[in-house]
Amino acid sequence: MVIRSDKYPSATMHPIGVRPIDPPRFESSIRLSDGRRLGYAEFGVADGPLVVWFHGSPGARRQIPPAVRRAAITLGQRVVSIERPGVGMSTHHTYPSIRGWVADAMAVVDHLGGEEFIVVGLSGGGPYALAVAHDYPDRVKACGLLGSVAPTIGDDAVPGGVVELTKRLHLLIRILSRPLGLSLQPLLTGVSPLAVIGLKGFSSFMPEGDQRVLSDPEIGAMFIDDLVTAGGTRLQAFFNDCALFGKHWGFELGDVSVPVWWWHGDADSIVPIGHARQTAKRLRNCELIVRPNESHLGDFASAHEVIEVLARFM
Repeated sequence: MVIRSDKYPSATMHPIGVRPIDPPRFESSIRLSDGRRLGYAEFGVADGPLVVWFHGSPGARRQIPPAVRRAAITLGQRVVSIERPGVGMSTHHTYPSIRGWVADAMAVVDHLGGEEFIVVGLSGGGPYALAVAHDYPDRVKACGLLGSVAPTIGDDAVPGGVVELTKRLHLLIRILSRPLGLSLQPLLTGVSPLAVIGLKGFSSFMPEGDQRVLSDPEIGAMFIDDLVTAGGTRLQAFFNDCALFGKHWGFELGDVSVPVWWWHGDADSIVPIGHARQTAKRLRNCELIVRPNESHLGDFASAHEVIEVLARFM
């Protein structure tokens, strides 16, 4: 059953100093069998081949780069971004592993009538895309990854990098994830009118490549619209992700049979290129595209290449 939400309307509200950005073509939420809700947003065309998009960490349903939105229309694709629990329209929920997400994601796919589809995972959304591809190889035609994080536990684990901290601090993150998610919401609500200043402050601490991406007015507007307007200033999903990154994903990379295309910058300071190289080797059928001198957020600027390349599988 589809549930409309009056709290998160399709109309986009623009904090002070933020350039306007078009809202999704359609957005709503579905009610799951246990009463929880999952929010989603649609871009592109209503009757095109389905591309299921998994946002990064943090992120919400509108974290679709403007170039992808335009490419979806040009290619005649239906791009649907599904929010994970704890942000925007999606009810808070904790999974035992990344793989626990699959049943919820497929509830949205089935509601949309997607018999066959491709999945795309951006950064922290990469493991979730791979989990769906692992469990539904008969329906997922291809998987695209952009700067995806790598496993930290098990035979597929890759040492080093920022994400490994989620393994080392797993117990602490698990204990504090809910209190942090609840305590930061009022703070973010208070500063949301100053979102532009906050984005510039955040950018100043990032590598040069990421600063270049964040200085793009379209990308900046997308981030603010996604986290402030669509996300409802809720960050619980981010802490939920961090807790799961420090655990076994619930499946082995070698068991993913779906073709995977992986884009990764060789100057990525969040997920080192070595992580991508090692993880790609663990997948049965993976094409790794290394982007020279590109940092982590550079994937936002080139994300349209993913749906253009993977269109052949549809």
